[in-house]
Amino acid sequence: MSKKWLAALCMAATMFTASVAFADDCTNRGALDSNYCDENKDLVADTPKDAAKQKDPSTLVFTYTPVEDPAVYKDAFADFQAFLEKKTGKKVIYYTVQSNAAEVEAMRSGRLHIAGFSTGPTCYAVNLAGYVPIAVKGNADEFQGYRLLLIVRKDSPYQKLEDLKGKRVAHTSASSNSGNLAPRAIFPKLGLTPDKDYTVVYSGKHDQSILGVGYGDYDAAPVAGDVFKRMAEAGRINKDDFRVIWQSDVFPTSSFGYAHDLKPELVQKIKEAFAEYRFTPEMQKTFGGADRFFSVTYQKDWAIIRDIAEANGETFNQAGLEAVAKKEAEAAAKKKQ
Repeated sequence: MSKKWLAALCMAATMFTASVAFADDCTNRGALDSNYCDENKDLVADTPKDAAKQKDPSTLVFTYTPVEDPAVYKDAFADFQAFLEKKTGKKVIYYTVQSNAAEVEAMRSGRLHIAGFSTGPTCYAVNLAGYVPIAVKGNADEFQGYRLLLIVRKDSPYQKLEDLKGKRVAHTSASSNSGNLAPRAIFPKLGLTPDKDYTVVYSGKHDQSILGVGYGDYDAAPVAGDVFKRMAEAGRINKDDFRVIWQSDVFPTSSFGYAHDLKPELVQKIKEAFAEYRFTPEMQKTFGGADRFFSVTYQKDWAIIRDIAEANGETFNQAGLEAVAKKEAEAAAKKKQ
């Protein structure tokens, strides 16, 4: 046997042994990727037991979901970033992401430490990137949720869901809860099945769906109510140009949290920052009156989102994320054209 083959065999044996040892060391993973463990069964990744694998970066990287114009949110979170810096004693920089899939990959690769993920992609981030959600926007009494709205132009003839049969309806992106997953789970029970009863056209983002309906590019669109409200308040659309023909119960809005492998002492400071921070008047205006981060857990508060995903046959694994990335790329290419 050659030395090269012997070395390769030894390396393979070592990797196999390490893999087995790692697998044996974890008693429960649930739906999490094999890189993570969930021994307390709270559905999110545990902090690594090995202190050497716990990270304490000198600079923390933060971002918010690319729902609308990324620059808007970079400015909106500037004051919170400064508060994070003061609380953790570390420099905090904002990392702009262009898609939900890119945000998940950024945390999975270790380039992102603290983030806000939109409702649907939160589940991908938890399972594939070791993301631990701890808060959503809210007030002293409750978290800020949103409703799924099905909007049409005010001057259109559509009055109810069944009127959209045979029409073009804009969904946002494959991973979006309100923009795709929820409609696919809820609408069939109401007599309207996406891709069967109407043609689904992916717009890329909620604001593009809303604008597309306004311009007449789409006959209707399921969109997040909070995005619709913010666009109206910002003067980007005239609310009176649209009609809501159906709306859902309240869903949790974007989650905020941290990477599971941060050092426990650092995690505690991050948790305190989210718990203690109060939104500036500008932030309250941007985020529909929310004045703080409201504590949540993925296990309890995202149960409805996981149920919707299950109804859709959605699996929050790598193959699912790759499908999301592909559809987001296709939507971006169509937008450029």
